[in-house]
Amino acid sequence: MQKLTKFSRLLSVLPLFFLAGCNMVVMAPSGDIAVQQRDLIIISTVLMLLIIIPVIFLTLLFAWRYRHSNTAATYAPEWHHSTRLEIIIWAAPLAIIIALGAVTWISTHKLDPYRPLDRLDAERAIPADTKPLTVEVVALDWKWLFFYPELGIATVNELAAPVDMPISFKITASSVMNSFYIPALAGQIYAMPGMETKLHAVINKEGEYEGFSANYSGSGFSHMRFKFHGLNREGFDAWVANVKQQGTMLNRDAYLKLEKPSEKEPVRYYAGADADLYNAVLNMCAKPGKMCMNEMMHIDMKGGGGKESAENRDKLQYDNRHADEGIVAPAATVPATGAPARSEPANTSDGNSMQHDMPGMDMQHDGHSMPGMSNGADPAPAQLNNNN
Repeated sequence: MQKLTKFSRLLSVLPLFFLAGCNMVVMAPSGDIAVQQRDLIIISTVLMLLIIIPVIFLTLLFAWRYRHSNTAATYAPEWHHSTRLEIIIWAAPLAIIIALGAVTWISTHKLDPYRPLDRLDAERAIPADTKPLTVEVVALDWKWLFFYPELGIATVNELAAPVDMPISFKITASSVMNSFYIPALAGQIYAMPGMETKLHAVINKEGEYEGFSANYSGSGFSHMRFKFHGLNREGFDAWVANVKQQGTMLNRDAYLKLEKPSEKEPVRYYAGADADLYNAVLNMCAKPGKMCMNEMMHIDMKGGGGKESAENRDKLQYDNRHADEGIVAPAATVPATGAPARSEPANTSDGNSMQHDMPGMDMQHDGHSMPGMSNGADPAPAQLNNNN
């Protein structure tokens, strides 16, 4: 009997061993924005449990009280209405929905990632003369590039910031959409090519924290991670000095080499970076000969470039990056890269295979050929017919 008791106690603590590997950083963050988001999760959960717990309890109670063997239970087959029950049933959920709506409305505006911070934590406001630390973030395949424009440095797969200093992130991507996420600091923000998103946050405790991409972006996605260091002022100054001492120069040529897809990229330091490099990446014109998006938007704002803008065609091809160098992203096929499809051609019922490559494929409709689809028609645009 004693052995059975010990065995039952062991079974009772067994679930704790399964939880030992869980990372509870979301519920125990170190940054004020993440703390407020944690509190929002807790408040929303508690409000919903105010309905869920009583419903579960009453369900079990009714099943027990009105079981078939309980002949003492009240039997009222003619009962059909109770004003008191109707008020309880409808008033409680309505009150919770109103409370959740109010919390959601307030937090949506207060925790807007574009909104500059107004406090360091729940007990301290931001001093009037405090200037945020600006960090420009670029999601590459498959690594992270960080610019510190005010300090003139850049890093790959390593980020640092002083404790209790507001951080202003500007976030973009070089190719596909990613998601910038440091759970201890703040919620995830998407990084998209040709667009800039923003995030304002602050770290309140010293430490080393995990950052990663929270959006699948290809075969190297699993290793798209970096370390975020929360340092005191002296430690941050020493980190900046180390970057400047060990780093190299990040110019256009160095960036174009770094931009190529690679996995498990080591930490890199750059003691200097071209001042306009981040804006060139944002406007998708880091590669020489490409038209920047802000230039294109300026032309559109003026009503277009007319016939003379035909020469800009090659400058506006952004989808074939590195294809001319023989570098093809995993799973990419025609028409974007000109690479053949990886699957076998499908067979039709008569045994003939279906043609997968659309350019040059004969299609007739009422005696007329579809533009770009017949052998004699005009060729498809170059970005859709770039067979290397």
